[in-house]
Amino acid sequence: MHTLEAKHLRKTFTISEAQRRAQDLPTRIKVGVDDISFTAKSGEVFGLLGPNGAGKTTTMRMLATLLKPDKGDVLYDGVNIKKDPIGIKSRFAFLTTDLQLDKKATANDMFEYFAGLHHVPKDRIEVRRKELFESFGIESYADTKLSKLSQGMRQKVSIVISVIHDPDFIIFDEPTNGLDIIASREVREFILRMKEEGKCIILSTHLFDLVEKICDRAAMIVEGKIVVDDTLPNLMNGRSLEDSFYDIYQKYQKQ
Repeated sequence: MHTLEAKHLRKTFTISEAQRRAQDLPTRIKVGVDDISFTAKSGEVFGLLGPNGAGKTTTMRMLATLLKPDKGDVLYDGVNIKKDPIGIKSRFAFLTTDLQLDKKATANDMFEYFAGLHHVPKDRIEVRRKELFESFGIESYADTKLSKLSQGMRQKVSIVISVIHDPDFIIFDEPTNGLDIIASREVREFILRMKEEGKCIILSTHLFDLVEKICDRAAMIVEGKIVVDDTLPNLMNGRSLEDSFYDIYQKYQKQ
């Protein structure tokens, strides 16, 4: 059983005076994430749901060691990322919409590069290439320059190279962003297969239907705070997730 624990994470940012005035804040210190805690386990998909600017991406970046929290801890199977950041990085995949691929390269080029970066054994490289390329239908354009591919196809290549090392933990920030219906379904099916393999999967999104289709648990984040964390049936309570979220959001705003 693998577990990822976020414990009392807090992150602030210093913004410009113009931004302070535009957002009507008392100081230039803006709280991005405010005392967030949750636990995700292997064999389940944990969703972090919320509107744009709620703090989802900041949280995911702290989980992936790209941002250092002002306070709080992140534990992978009980090991604090502060104690073994290099070892822990080898155990998770992190996909973000900010990932920039070399558009002059091909999917095969990127695969070879990231296989080396993650020290994938030579006898495993071709096995993983076949598994992942088939999962996303990449074979037919594996040697096409990324500049000639659609955004959706490049997103699928990004997913492939992010999980090339077969990690225990998968952290996806808006994994279906910019994808069409077919590509989005392929991503959903891939995530569910990873769940069946016992991976610990955390994804952030603002898409209610994605959470309804693949998540076992979800936390709703509003203005940097988790306002509810529960199983999908409990969150929905016989209604759509969108309706439930709206009610919770309205109650939070009135507090």
